[in-house]
Amino acid sequence: MDYINKEDIRSLLNEGCESRQLLNDENSESRRVTITEVHLKPGYSQPRHIHDTSEQIWYALKGTGLLLLADNNEKKFSAGDVVRFSSGEVHGLLNDSDEEFVYISVTTPPINFRYAYKEEK
Repeated sequence: MDYINKEDIRSLLNEGCESRQLLNDENSESRRVTITEVHLKPGYSQPRHIHDTSEQIWYALKGTGLLLLADNNEKKFSAGDVVRFSSGEVHGLLNDSDEEFVYISVTTPPINFRYAYKEEK
């Protein structure tokens, strides 16, 4: 069993974005999944990107935004919605609302996302 105390959860930061590393290879013995809680401020985005060998499932907890998809396509994404991206599938998110957008991301096989962020707290 792994128990991660809330005071021990690290956050990775970019401007307008906080990614709380709920479960990853630094705080768990699991080598099958990474779970993050992502907070995106109004007007900020996570640019389009891909994960070559991992799929992701996002569960929107709060707010509304736009999924940024391949070929400049976009799709509304709101609290209560779930989306799954296959490995190699283009995805990103724009918070086009006036409130914070929060979602849970489940990534398998796991990825340590430290490489994608500028700061840590």
